[in-house]
Amino acid sequence: MEAGAADGPSGGVEEALSCFSFNQDCTSLAIGTKSGYKLFSLSSVEQLDHVHGSNDIPDVCIVERLFSSSLVVVVSRTKPRQMNVYHFKKGTEICSYGYSSNVLSVRLNRQRLLVCLEESIYIHNIKDMKLLKTILDIPPNPTGLCALSINHSNSYVAYPGSRTTGEIVLYDGHALKTVCTIAAHEGALAAIAFNASGSRLASASEKGTVIRVFSVPDGQKLYEFRRGMKRYVTISSLAFSMDSQLLCASSNTETVHIFKLEHLASSQPEEPSTWTSYVGKMFMAATNYLPTQVSDMMNQDRAFATGRLGFSGHRNICTLSTIQKLPRLLVASSSGHLYIYNLDPQDGGDCVLIKTHSLLGSGTADENKENDLRPSLPQSYAATVARPSPSAASTVPDNLVPRRSEGQNEAVLMSSKTAPARRFWRRRGRRMQGVRLCEQNGGSGTGDAACCPAGSSQPPRPVGTGAAANPRPAVVASVSQPERPRGRTVLVYNPGFILQRASFRKRTLRKNVLTGESL
Repeated sequence: MEAGAADGPSGGVEEALSCFSFNQDCTSLAIGTKSGYKLFSLSSVEQLDHVHGSNDIPDVCIVERLFSSSLVVVVSRTKPRQMNVYHFKKGTEICSYGYSSNVLSVRLNRQRLLVCLEESIYIHNIKDMKLLKTILDIPPNPTGLCALSINHSNSYVAYPGSRTTGEIVLYDGHALKTVCTIAAHEGALAAIAFNASGSRLASASEKGTVIRVFSVPDGQKLYEFRRGMKRYVTISSLAFSMDSQLLCASSNTETVHIFKLEHLASSQPEEPSTWTSYVGKMFMAATNYLPTQVSDMMNQDRAFATGRLGFSGHRNICTLSTIQKLPRLLVASSSGHLYIYNLDPQDGGDCVLIKTHSLLGSGTADENKENDLRPSLPQSYAATVARPSPSAASTVPDNLVPRRSEGQNEAVLMSSKTAPARRFWRRRGRRMQGVRLCEQNGGSGTGDAACCPAGSSQPPRPVGTGAAANPRPAVVASVSQPERPRGRTVLVYNPGFILQRASFRKRTLRKNVLTGESL
């Protein structure tokens, strides 16, 4: 889950970040620039928390953080053969190692630190940084492609076994011995990744059309997914979800594919005997007589969900994480942006972009404003659940909020004929009642329109003493008593008095007894 300098720029596109990587449990993002490096926490969708930043090391090409700890590994282009390990909270350097050639990639877990060069791999004990094993004479690996299981109980290592074919060497970093060799693809490898438990290994070739998943440590093929058929692409990253149910893949195109790792066919219950199942069985039986390439293509699964990017050509990495108890798709780009998508774990489909963060500290306000102004799109399951609850917003409908009048003793008529208003009061166990009179208490010390609290049967007590504390005379309207009330039902409110019910006919003249003005 790292994109480093070894990958190189794509198509001459100007890149703001020299490297960027997610940590092992996808709770943190590290970026490297020409001026230093930064660490961000991924605990919230709306806000990207800046954990740490340093400008002491210029032109950073590799930066890796160990889970959510204070240990960070940094490699600079000014000294590409030197690896530095820091404790950023204490501001101290733990150690520094030099190697015979440029450091191309670094991988970490709680037991091992893996340093990959072009023709060798160094395995360190992370507790005391002692060198445990040097794997020499590996095939040329100019991109530093390798993977390390984050499960420290086995610490499996995977790296290419050939420069021309998709052969994967599986190495036990705990027992320090080779486990097996997997013939994964016909072409050279482009990406490999372990799941969280180290029991599965995903791989993609340079063609980028097929992604395969193998069991670890026996190397048996479990799943085969087809990303596309029309064109070859460069797969830049593969990442499992923490529960190993989903696998995402990003490339140099504008689409991120997410595949679902269903239960194996042998463990699935037998389908009921229906016409469609019968035809399906006949169709699958017919594939045995087709050419191997055709039958393999028919057995390959397609993407469960997709995320659409607004660009192509930039280096990027993707990961699947749970943020605020909901599954999210995260994509970091070399342009200096982090894109967060909602992912529906049940139905899949198109992932909805909900937030874009600037990783360089510039343009954040404009981008967030643009996100807020973006018209609402059809939301997925996760997006629907992520909406703020209505209780967090105002509990009073707009047509019932008291409006402040310019003069005193002015009645504000609010209709109760609307269905939302009636439902609003019924839910709170109240009967709908008439006009609310908002009155500005001049000289009483409140300075605002008086209104009765939503949960109280009595209005607020007047402020002050003496004449100023006495409530104003009640606003009385001429009321006729019809046999059956018609027209509007209104609330009449006066400080110091309870709410009164009054029903008016449409033809009844309503006046304020204080001013004589018609209501």
